[in-house]
Amino acid sequence: MRALAVLAGGALLGWPALLNGYPLVFIDTVSYLEHTILWALPWDKAPAYGPALAAFHARVTLWGSLAAQLLLISWMVWLTQRGALGAARAGVHLAVCAALAGLTALPWFAATLMPDVLSGVAALAIFLLGFCAHRLSRAERVAVTAVGVLCVAAHLSHLVIALALVGLVLVLRRRVVPVLRAAMVPVLAAGVLLGVNLADSGRATLSQNGGIFLLARLQADGPAVETLRAHCPAAGWYLCDFTDRLPMDSDDFLWSPDSPVSQDTTGAQRFMGSVALAPEAGVILRATFAERPLAVLRAMAGNAARQLALARVGDTLGNEHLDLSARRMIRDGFPARELAAFDAGLQMRGALAEAAAPWLALHMPVLAASLALALLGLARGGAEQRALVLVALGAIAANAFATGALSAPHDRYGARIIWLLPLAALLAWPRQRGTRISMPSRSGTGQTSRMVRSRSNPAST
Repeated sequence: MRALAVLAGGALLGWPALLNGYPLVFIDTVSYLEHTILWALPWDKAPAYGPALAAFHARVTLWGSLAAQLLLISWMVWLTQRGALGAARAGVHLAVCAALAGLTALPWFAATLMPDVLSGVAALAIFLLGFCAHRLSRAERVAVTAVGVLCVAAHLSHLVIALALVGLVLVLRRRVVPVLRAAMVPVLAAGVLLGVNLADSGRATLSQNGGIFLLARLQADGPAVETLRAHCPAAGWYLCDFTDRLPMDSDDFLWSPDSPVSQDTTGAQRFMGSVALAPEAGVILRATFAERPLAVLRAMAGNAARQLALARVGDTLGNEHLDLSARRMIRDGFPARELAAFDAGLQMRGALAEAAAPWLALHMPVLAASLALALLGLARGGAEQRALVLVALGAIAANAFATGALSAPHDRYGARIIWLLPLAALLAWPRQRGTRISMPSRSGTGQTSRMVRSRSNPAST
């Protein structure tokens, strides 16, 4: 029954792909496909998601990769139900998945071959390991740890989210074992990132070129431009020749063909200009942090606050630039029938956003109601239920900082993880079963009482 429920839950969450006629993609999907088809580590991407896709598409069909992604998400929601409520029931799981599928942003990211949806899955892994390990078997704890490592190693921003949630576990549990279990996820993921980059470039770093994105953000906000003007031309930096054009929009700085990154003062194009600029970006960033820390903090706080207000699906559903990105790799790396199916999909034909519009209109009212219900659940739920609400809120806040403050505020960055709030609201109300975890009491001097253990073994439910 459990396997059938997980399969059915995954199918419910993948319905946008059926609507589209093909798995959804984004312009960045091409980088993850190139990683294992051309064996080229993307210069601006973390290394884990590409191999995960390849393990299930085998250069035959991307439906295999999507099926694996959907089943992973459904299984983690199943375990989260058991963790929050003490037992998992097939009917409840299907109801939760149906609600998430019809009323939240989750299916639109679950059906897209991008690591964005894994930001929320990483948060669920920390929740299960930090607060609900007593409701998992040993094998499940190992599997959840492995899932968490994959999720965090798939996108650098997920490392920020995971570290913030480990801090939450430390504050709420104040016990060594739960903190160590949760901390294994970001620690092992960081080891993966360091090892892959060491093997690829000879440098043990979390991100070979990540500084260019933060520089783009801080020049748009002003502090990095002030640093440039204070040090140029004496510093001899490449960007000294462009101080009269800065600041500029961060996306234009990174991607516009006539930006300083892409074109020098003579008008000549700079191949892989972002990679070439990355070492200088690190120097400028260090000077900016040292000389203008308050300005940097103000800029980051403002961007994180703006990111919290952005959570609409939409900018991932169009077909802009797909012909030169994902379509090219499907054409070159897969059978002809895959390209024909991709071209026939609503997304490539530019019709997906219109087809999705009636469903997307429900998301904002549902989020408002979910926030209210989740906060009420903090007052009446069991320890694990309260922890799930706090993990959801903490993950959303950490995501806003990791994406808005360190990159740039975008709707898709908020929408990719905001589904945790409705999930927490749905699971914060039913009556708990099984053993309640030990957490510091409100007075800080005692421990919460333990519930009587259910006769059923939660690990086998």
